[in-house]
Amino acid sequence: MKRSNSSRLFSIAKKVMPGGVNSPVRAFNAVGGDPIFIQKAKGACITDVDGNDFIDYVGSWGPLIAGHAHPNIVSAITRQAQLGTSYGATTELEIELAEKVVQAVPSLDVVRMVNSGTEAVMSALRLARGITGRDKIVKFEGCYHGHGDSLLVKAGSGLLSLGTPDCPGIVSSLAEKTLNLPYNNIEKVRELFDAQGKDIAALIVEPIAGNMGVILPQPGFLKALREVTQKAGALLIFDEVITGFRVSLGGAQKIYGVTPDITCMGKIIGGGLPVGAYGGSRAVMDHISPVGSVYQAGTLSGNPLAMAAGNEMIDLLSQTGVYESLEQKSEKLCEGLKNNVASLGISAQFTRVGSMFSMFFTDQKIADYDSVKTCDTNFFSKYFNGLLEEGVYIAPSQFEAGFMSTVHTDEEISLTIEASRKALAAALG
Repeated sequence: MKRSNSSRLFSIAKKVMPGGVNSPVRAFNAVGGDPIFIQKAKGACITDVDGNDFIDYVGSWGPLIAGHAHPNIVSAITRQAQLGTSYGATTELEIELAEKVVQAVPSLDVVRMVNSGTEAVMSALRLARGITGRDKIVKFEGCYHGHGDSLLVKAGSGLLSLGTPDCPGIVSSLAEKTLNLPYNNIEKVRELFDAQGKDIAALIVEPIAGNMGVILPQPGFLKALREVTQKAGALLIFDEVITGFRVSLGGAQKIYGVTPDITCMGKIIGGGLPVGAYGGSRAVMDHISPVGSVYQAGTLSGNPLAMAAGNEMIDLLSQTGVYESLEQKSEKLCEGLKNNVASLGISAQFTRVGSMFSMFFTDQKIADYDSVKTCDTNFFSKYFNGLLEEGVYIAPSQFEAGFMSTVHTDEEISLTIEASRKALAAALG
């Protein structure tokens, strides 16, 4: 496979951008070699600058559930661009998208649009602290909630250890307000809240973990989080930036029947453009300015291009049979991948909820961050590069989710299964 143009561009990029990228995982550090540079995309496929075509299961890390360059979304963006790309003022498009989001997501009466998932989470945490008058936040190991200072921390050595900064530049006194627990361990949650509940403003969780690969909540875990936080007077925040409109029209909270106090969203609701949102009941959201005293603002919030794309995206997802089709496509792919590893005698674990899925190269049951860390990342690196050679693009990290789109065809899925078999065999040597 020709890669010379991508390599040439990467050498230039490293001179003008840190590591040659604008988001670290794009550098392919976890899998080796130079990253591919994308020139164009259509449907379920992307094409790099060397003319190589790939069946894509990254989908811009989740938002492109309707595939690349969907004609309805492209038309909506084009129409709006001709009317102006940004006003810094209110538009009817914002109302239309907010109405659709509120109607679909069970916990929402009111929603505030922002520009990224990170911004949504940062704003939600400030809101929780403003409402409760408390400082501490609880998160789970392996769950990623953006790059805000309060959340880039790692767990201490013991249950009640305070967080320590996980990268330079984070003020220790802020990191100390973040408490870390193992995902899916409700007993540790109860112990922590018994000891420090009166100081905790909020617990934030990915209701389906998607940033250490896909990890499902164990039965009763989310409902127990709801009970513990209510008892302590703390807010429960669901980070549905990935799962919102991905696993169902109403997100993970609709699937599991648990209502958080605040929901954070992004990705799909922007139709592939930069977007974020956070919302909750009117009683909660009325604490945000200009109604309340918790300040948050943004020049590009509710950007008309993103709102136009988001409206079209949710209209597409609201059509009958969309999620059933995604389920069928995803099941076909994952069953094929399972058959491949079984026939080759490879140790692997599979997880899936709807159209988001993961294959972990380990013989350990996947339930939390510790079990994820048992994966054979060297084998994954070989597998990833083998898939590239076979024309399939997955996330360049063992610890990321894969995403199916509505436009992946049966033929593309069958080609992917065959490519996976060849890549697995090559990785075995």
